Amino acid sequence: MKKILVANRGEIAIRVMKTAKNMGIKTVAIFSEADRDAPHVRFADEAVCIGPPPSSESYLMGSKIIEEAKKLGVDGIHPGYGFLSENAEFAEEVEKNNITFIGPGSKAIRIMGSKLAAKEAVKAYDIPMVPGIDKAITDIKHAKEIAKEIGFPILIKASAGGGGKGMRVVEKEKDLDAQMKMAISEATAAFGDGSVFIEKYVTSPRHIEIQVMADKHGNVIHFFERECSIQRRHQKVVEEAPSSVLTPELRREIGMAAVNVARSCDYVGAGTVEFLLDEDLNFYFLEMNTRLQVEHPVTELITGVDLVQLQIEVARGEELSIEQTDIEITGHALELRVYAEDPLNEFLPSVGKLETYILPEGEGIRVDNGFEEGMDVPIYYDPMLSKLITYGRNREEAMDKMIWAINHYKISGVQTTLSFGKFVCEHPAFRSGNFDTHFVKNYFSGDALTATSEGEARLASLIALTQYLKDRKNLRIPNS
Repeated sequence: MKKILVANRGEIAIRVMKTAKNMGIKTVAIFSEADRDAPHVRFADEAVCIGPPPSSESYLMGSKIIEEAKKLGVDGIHPGYGFLSENAEFAEEVEKNNITFIGPGSKAIRIMGSKLAAKEAVKAYDIPMVPGIDKAITDIKHAKEIAKEIGFPILIKASAGGGGKGMRVVEKEKDLDAQMKMAISEATAAFGDGSVFIEKYVTSPRHIEIQVMADKHGNVIHFFERECSIQRRHQKVVEEAPSSVLTPELRREIGMAAVNVARSCDYVGAGTVEFLLDEDLNFYFLEMNTRLQVEHPVTELITGVDLVQLQIEVARGEELSIEQTDIEITGHALELRVYAEDPLNEFLPSVGKLETYILPEGEGIRVDNGFEEGMDVPIYYDPMLSKLITYGRNREEAMDKMIWAINHYKISGVQTTLSFGKFVCEHPAFRSGNFDTHFVKNYFSGDALTATSEGEARLASLIALTQYLKDRKNLRIPNS
């Protein structure tokens, strides 16, 4: 493999290209007209404009991307995450054109792309699943019968869903009718598939995911867990590795369950198996993401592996060079997704010009970044600017480094989630490890963030005043 096209943009495009270049592989960037001057375009060896700003006319144009790849003599296509990364038709079309898709086969993408098909596939491996129904349902009367059987609260989920779309928590029977209709409507609009299923709602869950890697020779290994329970609107904002609550025994058990999920669909490449963990530390299979995850850097830091390099090696047909017993956890890592969003205004996107954009630097600090000072944050794409990752000898050191890094990350022109990340890392519930996916609902509000900021401002003023008075006293010259 001598040349790779990265079918993505921003920080993940640069992240993949860095590893490719380290491996002596040339890189091709694609870009929309809105991204013409973006850093990932300049970082690549070659770049090609793929279309107008809307992703539906550029980054999602699979056939056009393949056409350009063939013109440029590309050997492999890395999809990153988002866009076409979990599109089975795209993966299939890439392979049909004699280009290597750096990801799983279309069969695995299709199976794991449907939550119902995924549940069916893993049944043979006796993997724990949340009680519920494992087939699509639209009939309200039947839904009520199922709900009564498993007990409220229940969760309605879109079969083809993700990112919280088509998902509804129903506390009482009287709300079921309206919530079913809303979930089906939202799933249809978001995914073109209105099928939903019902399962028991785990009231205090933690979101635990396992990084797996599989080659074409039947070898499957895992790289331990990531804790992804700090979420807003069912989407992750802060991730860490390892989890503060898993015992060594539970870690082995959930790791092997993830390996078996990968085996159930003949998986190849990097993937992530997601589980819910209840307050009694029982785990339940949730879904599998058939791609590299946004939060993969925390795994890289605690295991010392380059997951993108392994992806490329596996795609080339190589056997995994490491075994399960070679992989150990060293230290602790945290990741904050730095979004151009306003935490004081329901995390709504904040578009504008990055008038100031200075990244923190230091030992144990990594920033996977896709922007630079003076750039506009486009309205067409996900508003993530970068990923701020810190590494320490232990969890407390990683948290303290994150707070330091946030304080030294300077952005003006748009609102960001940096202040939210600091709020999380300073909160007693997070620092103690005693939290779940309801952290934002239970602890965070605009008023809480404002109060924290005002308290810090008052403390800074007092420190400055004390230092000023001390300096004045020291500068007084005695009368002679």
